[in-house]
Amino acid sequence: GCRLYPYASFDAALFDVLRLSRGMSHKNAVAGLPHGGGKGVIIADPSQKTEAMFEAFGEAVNNLGGDYITAEDVNTTCDDALIMLRKTNHICGLPQNSGDPSPFTARGVWQGIKATAKVALGSDNLNGISIAVQGMGKVGYDLCRLLHNDGAKLYIANRSNKAILDKAAAEFGATIVPTEEILFQECDIVSPNAMGAILNPNTIPNLKCKAVAGGANNQILDDASGLALKARGIFYAPDFVINGGGVINAAAEVDGPYNEAAVIEKVDNIYNSIEHILSESKQTGEPEGVIATRYAESLIYG
Repeated sequence: GCRLYPYASFDAALFDVLRLSRGMSHKNAVAGLPHGGGKGVIIADPSQKTEAMFEAFGEAVNNLGGDYITAEDVNTTCDDALIMLRKTNHICGLPQNSGDPSPFTARGVWQGIKATAKVALGSDNLNGISIAVQGMGKVGYDLCRLLHNDGAKLYIANRSNKAILDKAAAEFGATIVPTEEILFQECDIVSPNAMGAILNPNTIPNLKCKAVAGGANNQILDDASGLALKARGIFYAPDFVINGGGVINAAAEVDGPYNEAAVIEKVDNIYNSIEHILSESKQTGEPEGVIATRYAESLIYG
């Protein structure tokens, strides 16, 4: 995908895109896709979008000759993808094909949350389960709809766009929480669906949940943070496993012929993957991220 974000510096953007591309490699491997992993970022605020910006990005993608295939991501849309299409054919998630992959990402996260609840709480029935959802973008909003339909009690926060928060609160009966407090909301499950590196030495000691399961990439800052989370007895659904639904859908479009029913079946299998990883972690005491990374790299490197 192509992420557009107002990074504080070039180095901050580089740090994020390298972590994201590594995560995509792991994500594609675990999902059983015949692709490597890559990511692109544009340093800008969404208010600064121009057609020239996306044409330039399309040219950069085209210069790679198909080694990198892009799609929508944070702050980019199907309309932006159509502008990129003027300069490159190496793009998926187009409205005339399978469209925005984010609903499939949300579906996979929903399945992963149910599996997480089964292992961490004893049942995958989400009725009455309290879930704090950080980020009300395309994935977060669709996820809230699915969780609400299952009877979950929702707490929500978003860095900007108060209108979407108000809409979600009305539609899903959700409670709005300040952005700086959502991770520390007392609840059963915290679901990060915004930016990465939010599970770190500053945040982990203050978590008041039994599990973390969300669609954001690279939620854990580093291995030490993964160990700290495990030491607190908090279950963690590895992000590159639980959020694989979007790339599963995108790969189906690229590899063709596109079959939505087959995509949904594969996305729903995320439930089994998360249940297996969390169960192994519960039995062995090894951090979930370590288990998932070892499995992904065994597939990549043999």
